[in-house]
Amino acid sequence: MSDLKGKTVVVIGGTSGINRGIAESFARQGANVAVASRSQDKVDDTVAHLHTLGVKAMGFSADVRQPDELKVGFMAIAETFGKIDVLVSGAAGNFPALANGMSANGFKAVVDIDLLGTFNVMQAAFPHLVTPGASIINISAPQAFLPMVAQSHVCAAKAGVDMITRTLAMEWGPQGIRVNSVVPGPIEGTEGMKRLAPTEELLAMAKHSVPLRRFGQTEDVGNLCIFLGSDQASFVNGAIIPVDGGWSLAGASGLSATLGDYMMMQMSEAGP
Repeated sequence: MSDLKGKTVVVIGGTSGINRGIAESFARQGANVAVASRSQDKVDDTVAHLHTLGVKAMGFSADVRQPDELKVGFMAIAETFGKIDVLVSGAAGNFPALANGMSANGFKAVVDIDLLGTFNVMQAAFPHLVTPGASIINISAPQAFLPMVAQSHVCAAKAGVDMITRTLAMEWGPQGIRVNSVVPGPIEGTEGMKRLAPTEELLAMAKHSVPLRRFGQTEDVGNLCIFLGSDQASFVNGAIIPVDGGWSLAGASGLSATLGDYMMMQMSEAGP
């Protein structure tokens, strides 16, 4: 997919986990890559690593809940790299919690990061997108369409992210901007899997619930993002695409209920 060489790719949340893997995947295709997260130290570390892959890289620290911080960061990218060809919006927050054991602030924090953050990123980036031709990739989650115990906050937020994807695919499509969602399933070694499967028993159950009987790798998600960001996907718009080995086909095969039992036990042990 050599059409990405020298293109400008921005990965919000690109300093850890799946999103860092996505940034590295684009760098290996020869793209100029910018990353952003709340931690300047993580930004600096990621940019240094991207430089070792032989590409131009930069980054900025920002909280996706703060539009002004994002606007300043996108201006800096525009001044250095010019217009943005591919935008990956992947900032997210999650923690397992039953609805009647979660504070309103806890629920709000996830919605603000995942949903409001996605809106803020897309709105701040819009003036700097290549038109026509830009590709936006929102990083969603199976919780967007699979109800999961102890994930009411994430389910609500990610369902909203996918609807933003669909509506802006319609609003921005006439300007030649494509908007799609990628839905990673259980990806090995990520913070998300540690939170959803905090015990060896849950981890084994999660792996067995994938029809391919293995966890995915960050490269698997990166490969789909590369496709969506390339000219080969020039007619793909408004799609919600899982990268999960078929995990969502059977509703995560009982992992949700088992996680719920685990959370109930934790609450019982903690006492009043």
